[in-house]
Amino acid sequence: MDTTQLLPLMEQHGVKPTANRLLIARALSEAGRPVSMGELEDMLETVDKSVISRSLSLFREARLVHSIEDGGEGVRYELCHSHHADHDDDAHVHFHCEICGRTYCLEEIPVPEVQVPEGFKPLTANFLIKGVCPACRR
Repeated sequence: MDTTQLLPLMEQHGVKPTANRLLIARALSEAGRPVSMGELEDMLETVDKSVISRSLSLFREARLVHSIEDGGEGVRYELCHSHHADHDDDAHVHFHCEICGRTYCLEEIPVPEVQVPEGFKPLTANFLIKGVCPACRR
């Protein structure tokens, strides 16, 4: 995604598009897969770690990113392409390779609907499959 696509997406989520936030959002978009905080820091050497951390927190609150706990490096982040600040319409399954440690988006597979007991109100859901990716199987 370039800036002309990121600006309206950020605004729809109520996120003020500062220069650093645009850099972080663009890095998330260009990664093409969920990335950890450490990977983002490596990708954005000129941006202070605290700025990246605060921006990710803001992005999470505004539902501009999905956060995925994959059991590997902790939490990974990916840009949410949903145009709604109050719900995600692009939730999908993720695959975590236990050999290389990468997490992949399986965008064509939606998160299955789960019926919860009365009184519970689900807000988000993560669905993670662990195994071995095609590259590591070779």
